[in-house]
Amino acid sequence: MIKLDDIKHIYFLGIGGIGMSALARYFLAKSIKVAGYDRNASELCNSLAQASCSISYEDDLGNLPDDFNLESTLVVYTPAIPKDNPLFNHFQKEGFTLCKRAELLGAITKNMQCLSVAGTHGKTTISSLVTYILSDNGVDCTAFLGGISTDLDSNLRIGSENIAVVEADEFDRSFLKLRPNWAVVSSMDADHLDVYGTSEHLEESFRMFSDLIQGGELIAKEGLKLPSKYTYALNSDSADFSASQIHVNAGNYCFDLRYPGGICSKVVTGLPGIHNVENAVAAFALAYFQKVSVQGILKSIKTFSGVKRRFEYHVNSAQQIYIDDYAHHPKEIKVAIQSVRDLFPDKKLTVIFQPHLFSRTRDFMDDFAKELSCADRVMLLDIYPARELPISGVNSAVLLDKLTCPGKGLYLKSDFPNILTEIEVLMTLGAGDIDDLVEPIKAHLVS
Repeated sequence: MIKLDDIKHIYFLGIGGIGMSALARYFLAKSIKVAGYDRNASELCNSLAQASCSISYEDDLGNLPDDFNLESTLVVYTPAIPKDNPLFNHFQKEGFTLCKRAELLGAITKNMQCLSVAGTHGKTTISSLVTYILSDNGVDCTAFLGGISTDLDSNLRIGSENIAVVEADEFDRSFLKLRPNWAVVSSMDADHLDVYGTSEHLEESFRMFSDLIQGGELIAKEGLKLPSKYTYALNSDSADFSASQIHVNAGNYCFDLRYPGGICSKVVTGLPGIHNVENAVAAFALAYFQKVSVQGILKSIKTFSGVKRRFEYHVNSAQQIYIDDYAHHPKEIKVAIQSVRDLFPDKKLTVIFQPHLFSRTRDFMDDFAKELSCADRVMLLDIYPARELPISGVNSAVLLDKLTCPGKGLYLKSDFPNILTEIEVLMTLGAGDIDDLVEPIKAHLVS
């Protein structure tokens, strides 16, 4: 069992991950000495380094801080760290206390009112919006998010130790380490089949997560096979929370919202995409049961700025639109492209897509091809391997052959941005390092 009061030093293996970096920043704020290792010097790593966190980008034992000894140091790692990593093996061999990121997050939040948001899609936006609603309405909270909230400019909010908003990650069954008081489950679409094997095992894990709720209730998207007391949906007469009369007005999505206490007309969200209307309904429901006023929730939904890399505009002019999005699952690509079609029905769409993981590309090859083919032009990058080794016969060239859109091609990251011409609407999609292209593309388009 992790005893937080005994921690003097923490070493993070994979400190640049979105979840790991939030924990590192949390302990830095608690005046705990933090250090770590990552393969790449990302923006998150650079930010931590500026906050006096010692980070090494080589898995060399000589780079370990001298005072991070056996008696004083907790070692936290992610499942993405290879088991043959020299640092991991050193800590294990020497008898250091090791734990996964999810265990530490569970230990931090176990004595708080824990509001957990789970789901294969939407959890980052919902948890970030819930955090914004609470803080915007005077409910102090601490939040651990799976993305950079634009309003916070961070994946962490440090506030009251009484309430925690937590993005509950299903990868590696991490969310089973939490003890939620209230929870939202937004989706259970097949994903992470390298971990779960089948969609049935994934769904069983979500049911196990639902069983962990204590003192509150589960709010689930209508139609999910979960023991939820409350449901939410779009255009539903049976869900407890539902949006209807959904339309676009002056670039914003507007809708009527029905909830157990009545109906709110002409609700506005500045977040693009009909999927974000659904996310807003989920966030409304969770905040409603925390006794935030309805009018306060609606005000916050309207003013929430969103999450970086979630349908994030970088160029938005009459001549050109450039949007960057984290979509890396076929269903996420589907809603991203459909959102563009809703907002800009008369413009041609070019998509630059970087597949994420060989296993995910293999498992959903035909679905990726179907959804990407809804664009006018697709520019494919090589697969981003993350934690995986290549799989024979699985590559971007195979995916390219399956595309049926008018324009398609396979490119290197180094080809961009100079090859981009005749752009009306451009989207970069993917969960790897495709975000390295965002600033060069933006500069190219506005030059």
